Amino acid sequence: MLKVDKISFSYGNTPCLEKISLNLEEGKIYGLLGENGVGKTTLLTLLSGLKNVQTGSIDVDGFTPYKRDPEFLSSVFYLPDEVTPVNTTAVSFAMEKGRFWPCFSLDEFKEIMQIFEMDLSQKMNAMSAGQLKKTWISFALACSTKYLFLDEPTNGLDIPSKAQFRKALMTYTCEDSTIVISTHQVKDLENIIDPIIILDKRDVLLNATVEEITSKLYFDYGTTLNPDSLYTEQLPGGFIQVYPNASGEESKLNVEALFNTVHKHKELIKGIFSHE
Repeated sequence: MLKVDKISFSYGNTPCLEKISLNLEEGKIYGLLGENGVGKTTLLTLLSGLKNVQTGSIDVDGFTPYKRDPEFLSSVFYLPDEVTPVNTTAVSFAMEKGRFWPCFSLDEFKEIMQIFEMDLSQKMNAMSAGQLKKTWISFALACSTKYLFLDEPTNGLDIPSKAQFRKALMTYTCEDSTIVISTHQVKDLENIIDPIIILDKRDVLLNATVEEITSKLYFDYGTTLNPDSLYTEQLPGGFIQVYPNASGEESKLNVEALFNTVHKHKELIKGIFSHE
């Protein structure tokens, strides 16, 4: 279990996160959403122990991340948005660095690279940005860590590679792993992220499963506007609109519409999803 309790962090005099609290459970792939500048990347680096909270605390299975206990570090992998072009081949890099993670599998690394149609013998500093990203994703997944934090993993990937990423993620992650994916590319990951976290600088606006969200909000793809709509967007041939699910009907979640609804009605949504 990962517990974040009222953490705050600032860059100089500029607040980034203020008294943020949330719990992350095992066996979940969390989608971390938020506007630019709300602190998504900062939160991931705090969870990974790369930065230290200024107030509050983070507990990861009894470890404080910033203390960087070797046992904690071996259970965590953080993949930033921008990755390093190393002057070595992909397979040599994996063989050298993989020894720092006890569950790393070179065979799995090779299999994931094959999913991405990548050349193991290619030097990483001769790769395109997309190829380099796929190599680092392959390594991150092959480490088989209990906690995996991915910052904008589909940035720089072409359309086929995004499908390959989804396949690799679903195939090569452990059932008890906690995965947090920070992304603006919600359509790339809409069908695999669950629960969904929507972050604001001073609050977690939402931390709920897809089932919880669709039980309380109805996503209507129709031609008639509902007077109770919290959010409406015109589409070819009709509308996508979101309103309270008073009748308990099932609907298909639209993450972009959810995000816009939450930011338009922050306090209302927090009230709808508050846990007594």
